[in-house]
Amino acid sequence: MAKEFAFTYEEKKKLAAQTADILTSEIGLKGDAIQAVMLAPEIDEGRISIEEVEQQYGESVARILHGLDRIRQLYEKAPSVASENFRNLLLSLAEDMRVILIMIANRLNLMRQIRDSDDLEAKTEVSQEAAYLYAPLAHKLGLYKLKSELEDLSLKYLEHDAYYHIREKLNETKASRDAYIQRFIGPIEEKVKAAGIHCHIKGRTKSIHSIWQKMKKQKCPFEGVYDLFAIRIIIDCPENQEKMQCWQAYSIVTDMYQPNPKRLRDWLSVPKSNGYESLHITVLGPEQKWVEVQIRTERMDEIAERGVAAHWRYKGVKGETGLDEWLANIRSMLESADGIEAMDQFKMDLYEDEVFVFTPRGDLLKFPAGATVLDFAYHIHSKVGNQCTGGRINGRVVPIRHELKSGDQVEILTSASQKPRQEWLTFVKTSRAKAKIRLALKETQVKEGLFAKEMLERKFKNRKLEMEEGTMFHVIKKMGFKEVSDFYKQIADGTLDTNDVIEKYLELKDDGKAPTGDNVARSASEFELDESKVAGLNVPMNDDVLIIDRNLKGIDYQLARCCSPIYGDKVFGFVTISGGIKIHREDCPNAPELRRRYGYRIVKAKWSGKGASQYSITLRVIGNDDIGIVNNLTSIISKDEKLILRSINIDSHDGLFSGNLEVMIDDTSRMETLMKKLRTVKGVKQVERI
Repeated sequence: MAKEFAFTYEEKKKLAAQTADILTSEIGLKGDAIQAVMLAPEIDEGRISIEEVEQQYGESVARILHGLDRIRQLYEKAPSVASENFRNLLLSLAEDMRVILIMIANRLNLMRQIRDSDDLEAKTEVSQEAAYLYAPLAHKLGLYKLKSELEDLSLKYLEHDAYYHIREKLNETKASRDAYIQRFIGPIEEKVKAAGIHCHIKGRTKSIHSIWQKMKKQKCPFEGVYDLFAIRIIIDCPENQEKMQCWQAYSIVTDMYQPNPKRLRDWLSVPKSNGYESLHITVLGPEQKWVEVQIRTERMDEIAERGVAAHWRYKGVKGETGLDEWLANIRSMLESADGIEAMDQFKMDLYEDEVFVFTPRGDLLKFPAGATVLDFAYHIHSKVGNQCTGGRINGRVVPIRHELKSGDQVEILTSASQKPRQEWLTFVKTSRAKAKIRLALKETQVKEGLFAKEMLERKFKNRKLEMEEGTMFHVIKKMGFKEVSDFYKQIADGTLDTNDVIEKYLELKDDGKAPTGDNVARSASEFELDESKVAGLNVPMNDDVLIIDRNLKGIDYQLARCCSPIYGDKVFGFVTISGGIKIHREDCPNAPELRRRYGYRIVKAKWSGKGASQYSITLRVIGNDDIGIVNNLTSIISKDEKLILRSINIDSHDGLFSGNLEVMIDDTSRMETLMKKLRTVKGVKQVERI
């Protein structure tokens, strides 16, 4: 794409004609591909639409232009073109293989035309893309001539001094090099032709880029690169005699010059997976110089030079099974008599099993087809996945099960209250996401199970009951649970009332006897303050006054541990089965269920008269894990004489901290004041009561 340079309409038309010439002369494309290239400037200028192209020129031309337009949109996201994923995405976005060939020809033409441009930044960007993206693509497609020119031009613009240094050295040594080639070729040509083999022999100087790579790899000057050229023996013979005559020529060469057996490459007996055929041998020529000799037939040379049977994995370019098969299809089509015409029906489906998407920063990630927003979230981090509530794709909010498509830009939305769910396993595609979800579910289950068990044990202790494991096991079975973990899970999420569990426990323990004494539920009006019970309460009564029901005072009550009400909270009373009253906050998480199932046990309650009582509250603090932030939090509490910090529990992860502060406090107004002060600490993002 030529987005880096601003061209006029006339310049675009001229560039299109030049690109079309490269496609025709170097690759052999014609017909619809050339028509699409010539129409591209009209599309860019808005003079014609792709829909109008389809009506006037046919579906094939429109499809090529649509592919070019999709790649133009891809470039607007400006990702790193050095990424192998970017190459794969470019391939997957081009439905028609001709789009890729056009892109390569277009880039080569652009590289030729920008020689005199003053825009160094754009020239550098275009050259880097040529080196990282288009040259490797040309190599994979076997377009050697185009690949070498792209690499040389990239080197010329990116490393000007190195390019001209090597070019000058090559010019200086050209005469002696040509003379040496003739001295080497002469005796071989004479003996080969005497053996009845029709051939021509030529010397080929390595590209400047190739020489520069050798100089860097071997850490040597230009003079230290011994194989500056290769000799190619091209035999003209019937196809059924190709192997025999190639090996015969090989025998003649190795009889004349000492071969290096470690440098023998036999792609004649076993051709490369992409069809490349040739014999390569390195021999010690005159003046004790090593010379590479390539032996092949006219047919083999034509295929290699035209790029159809390219050795695209040669010299370290790694291949993939899908790409190998794809190139084999191209080779078989182009080798046939009507191969170019057949390409009208040829579509790429190389990466149909993969999608390539962008992060908000422009990084490119690969996922299996059908992967969802949740898969993306777990790829980023397990914590991001666990708290994922959805995503924003190309600016539009989507649910977590939304399937990703190639080219999407994905941003993950999270919430601290979100937790992994069992049903997530039914729609995620990646094994990574599934493993992370299973691990999170297991950890949550264990954590909730322990919490629920502790809560139940406290309930028993508050009722002055001893919880026997054996009896509790029978209770769990009697209540229809096959797994103990399921029982505690329902207690943890509030679907099972602990009071029902205790009632069932007492029923089994007393062997079905009618409840008596403390087990009888009585009216709130019958209660009087029993001073002996006050010592057993988990909150001292002191002189704070709580009025229950119809102005009743001195009633035996406890503050519920599930919501820890304090003076000033809006509260209500709940008559327990033992006869005591639990005080809950109006916004207690258990309040809706208590009202729904046990409305007859609910009594009114309100605070009246403030004494010197203090209450335990827990504050949840979340923020950046900055140096000294914990000291700043605790110093605020310690400076207030009427506040007592009972405990602090801090967890730090990935630059964030979350902690619980348990504080003894007088009432809600002092609590609000404290929360406001804590929110002013630098780095604190959230303070809430739990």
